[in-house]
Formats: sequence, structure tokens, C-alpha cells
Amino acid sequence: MASPSSHLHLAAIILCIYFVVPIFAELQRFQHQPKHDGSVSYLVIGDWGRKGRYNQSRVATQMGKVGEKLDIDFVVSTGDNFYTNGLKGVNDPAFLKSFSKIYTAKSLQKKWYTVLGNHDYRGNVPAQLSPLLRKIDNRWFCQRSFILNAGVAEFFFIDTTPFINDYYNFSEHFYDWRGVSPRKFYLNNLLKEFESALMKSNAIWKIVVGHHAIRSIGHHGDSPELVKYLIPILKANHVDVYMNGHDHCLQHISSIDGQLLYLTSGAGSKAWRGDIKESQFDVVKFFYDGQGFMSVQMTDIDANFAFYDVFGENIHHWNLSKYSMHSSV
Repeated sequence: MASPSSHLHLAAIILCIYFVVPIFAELQRFQHQPKHDGSVSYLVIGDWGRKGRYNQSRVATQMGKVGEKLDIDFVVSTGDNFYTNGLKGVNDPAFLKSFSKIYTAKSLQKKWYTVLGNHDYRGNVPAQLSPLLRKIDNRWFCQRSFILNAGVAEFFFIDTTPFINDYYNFSEHFYDWRGVSPRKFYLNNLLKEFESALMKSNAIWKIVVGHHAIRSIGHHGDSPELVKYLIPILKANHVDVYMNGHDHCLQHISSIDGQLLYLTSGAGSKAWRGDIKESQFDVVKFFYDGQGFMSVQMTDIDANFAFYDVFGENIHHWNLSKYSMHSSV
């Protein structure tokens, strides 16, 4: 007959297995069918959900035109999808007023792959992540962090809001941390999953999407927490592009010591005119403090990027060759 101490030891092992094993699991993977040659074309928009106000509707109109011209496969949203405080629930009319009834062009009736922004965290996060929203509008696809395989490119969407210390230490706002607490465990496991996925990736193009900027000369500037935790992982795993929103502008910043590009597309509605900081670390190729969005076309040999303003004008574009890693504007 086993002693009481052996029973306690067995119970401890069971508890350890129960609580520890689920902590480290691979990020969920999803597939988007690319064009027949594996190429992929998409738009990138962020910080948009204001029920059509602050030129959101005008930006949406131009997105529709560019989306048709480029025959886009999907849309990437860099977060802050619903202002000012996210969604209240799955039946919140803001979902229709800020999304379904705004992006009505035929070319935009594609999947919208989306991450959460800090304003989304001020609302009901489980509601915004709920599959029930897909029954209202089947374009909607929002997860905290996930991987999207799309032909020549692989996208790694990462939940950046829990990294930012100010939201915990100095915020006057409510944040819905359900599914994130305890924060230390959440972030440790997310970083492990994220790094593991990048290491295993054999994609021609590796694209990381988050809400907060790593490098920015806009209103919020750099995110020190992301500089500390993400840059080493991105550079060690040869990530090509980090895309974000958060700052309400369009930016193209090149890493001074490598191939990594920092691209901001957070100009989907309200913009902050004239709010510019100096850069001390990397090379600022372009900055625009008005509303707009970005397009990307990727093949197995090169990628074409472009920024558009609220009038649909191509205000900045460049090409990146995968094999020479030489960009030209």
C-alpha cells in the first residue's frame, strides 16, 4: 500500500503536468490560398474604426479602388479596430457601423486578418475575438497571435499590447486582461511560441504584424519593450518586415544594421498632423502625417510596397529584391 507521502508526490506531479504542459503550445496556423504562381497581394490598414468619421470612409473608398486594381487577396489590419473603447459585445452596432458598412467595395470583400490594439483592449476582448462575429460578417478574422501561410509569404501576427508597461502602471483606462493574466507567464510563453515559429519557417518572405511600433518618429515613438524583446528575435530569424499601426501616420524606416524594415500603416482615420520626433537609430525613408493605407505585392523574387493618401495618390513606393536585398524608391 502506498504511503501518504507517495500519494502527495503523485498529486504534485499531476498538478505540475496539468498546469505546465498547456503553457507552451505552438501558435495556431491558418492558410490563405495565394494566386496560382504563389504570389500574394494585400492592403494594410490600421487605427480605423470611427464609424466613418475622420476620413475613414474616404480612405475606404480609395482602398476599394486600389484593391480592385491590384486584385488583392486579403487585408491586414494592424489594430485599434474600434474606437474609442473596443466593442461592448458581439452585438455591438459599432461592428457594422465601423466595419461592415464602411468597407463595402467589391475588392474588399476578402478576409481581414486582424490583431488587437490598445483601444480594442479597452473593450470586451473576447467579443472581438469571437467566431460569432464571422457569422455577422465572414470577412472578419481576429486573433491575439497567429500564423498565416500565404504562398511566398508567411505572416506572424503578435499581440503587442500586453508588452507595454504603461497600460499596467500608469493608465487611467480600463483594460480587459482576460486571457492574458498572469502577464509574465503570458508574455514568456508568447515569446517562446513566436521565436519557435520563426525558427521553423522556410518562407521566402517573413512578415511580422503587431499593433505597436518598434521604431517610429510619430506621436508615440519607439516602444522600448518591443525593442528589447522583439528586435533580437526578428533579426536572428531574418524577418523581412515588421508592420504596425498605433501611430496615426505612414512610415518607412530601414534598419541601419540589417535588412529589417519597420513599416507603419496606422492612418485609417484620425491623423496627427505635425507630431514628429527625431530618429537616432535607423534610417527614415518616408513619413506622412495624414490619412492613408499601404499596398504590398509579393512574388518569390521581389516585393512592391506603396503608400496611398486619402485621395488615392501613390505618395511613396519602393521595390525590395529578395535575393539582392537592394531596395529602390
